[in-house]
Amino acid sequence: MVFTSHIFLFYFLPFVLFVYYLLPRGRNFFLLCASYVFYGWWQPWFVFLMFFATWVNYLGGIAITRPGATGRSRKLALTLSVGVSLSLLGFFKYFMFLENNLNDLLALLGSENFSIYVVTLPIGISFYIFQSLSYSVDVYRGESPPVRSFFDFACYVALFPQLIAGPIVRYNTIADQLVERDHTVQKFSSGTALFILGFAKKILLANPMGEIADSVFAANSPATIDAWFGVTAYAFQIYFDFSGYSDMAIGLGRMFGFEFLRNFNAPYLADSITDFWRRWHISLSTFLRDYLYIPLGGNRKGTRRTYLNLAIVMLLGGLWHGASWVFVIWGAYHGALLCFERWRGKESLYNSLPRPVRVAITFVLVLFSWVLFRSPDIQQAFDFFGAMFGVLKPEGGSILLAAELYTRGHLVLMAICAAFAFQPLQAFDWAPTITWKKMVILILLFLVAIMMMFVQAFNPFLYFQF
Repeated sequence: MVFTSHIFLFYFLPFVLFVYYLLPRGRNFFLLCASYVFYGWWQPWFVFLMFFATWVNYLGGIAITRPGATGRSRKLALTLSVGVSLSLLGFFKYFMFLENNLNDLLALLGSENFSIYVVTLPIGISFYIFQSLSYSVDVYRGESPPVRSFFDFACYVALFPQLIAGPIVRYNTIADQLVERDHTVQKFSSGTALFILGFAKKILLANPMGEIADSVFAANSPATIDAWFGVTAYAFQIYFDFSGYSDMAIGLGRMFGFEFLRNFNAPYLADSITDFWRRWHISLSTFLRDYLYIPLGGNRKGTRRTYLNLAIVMLLGGLWHGASWVFVIWGAYHGALLCFERWRGKESLYNSLPRPVRVAITFVLVLFSWVLFRSPDIQQAFDFFGAMFGVLKPEGGSILLAAELYTRGHLVLMAICAAFAFQPLQAFDWAPTITWKKMVILILLFLVAIMMMFVQAFNPFLYFQF
């Protein structure tokens, strides 16, 4: 089930909200059941996989905090919880990747390939595995108390607003809310506003930009200007798609009394790659920082070790996004830029440039990374780079592509996307207080987005695949 469907908007969500606010107690259990229905709508069998991962980490938390537990037994319990969770993620997400690469190696050695064992990737597994891990680690570190009720913990892992595509909600940020949270008109109205804004981002901005990007990336050899236009459209698509989902998730959380941390903060206004990662997918970057970069030593063990830690974190961050070499290179690219910026220091010539120039340079560097992110394989990524820099000559079909791309509607939408992407006021900042003027805007926006939803072809959220 997706947020941008009539089943969710007109049936599932109203029913869940109605029953939730009628219940005097047991709301977490009801949310758990509703979340399992939401997740199982696509493939019911994968509900059992999520339940198993939840049960493993819940038992791990009990073992870590049991009275009289020794340091060794606590470490063993944590190791088992983390090991089992990562094994599940590794099998379902990376087993086929390893199979394909082993076959490639066998082919180089002249050996016969073996049959590929096909494994279906469960939607959202990266998100709920990371959330389960954060519980075990937080409890082990003593940063959060262990949850008393298994159903409360299962509700945290499976909570449907952020289950499929984040943001990654760490246990220590929501532990108290699982026990007690406020339900106010202001919070509910703010959540509704944020949901509508995210919904409009997805339907009115991300989907049209996706049509442009798909046309360009599907072309055999686009012209240089077409390639730049296409990757810029993809940059807007992935931003409004993912930030729109995050806004909807945070808004839904508020409707049920939860407060999730923001996940985006005008990332295309970043004036460096370091700044970009403070603004883009904040829940992932802070998760990798606190659970991987700092435990590896962070910047406390010398310059070379700092660069190594940054490289490891970004490589694993790339692999987290997908089992493909393009994601590995994407992570290595960002890691190299982060290391270069740290080596360059704050007093470099680059930092003396006007901020708009630094923002433009950073955006172009991010565009290069989106080519890798969007391309199905390395060869197509390099072909697209060739088109961007005029190395590959455009084919005759590029004239038809240009006629398809540069319509008045596409140019207007591109300008609107740029206007919203390159300004500091975000939906997260606009939604906390609702006035009559804002209410009128939201109602009109929602009605337009609903009408557009029914005429658009189905377009799932990009981060469902991660």
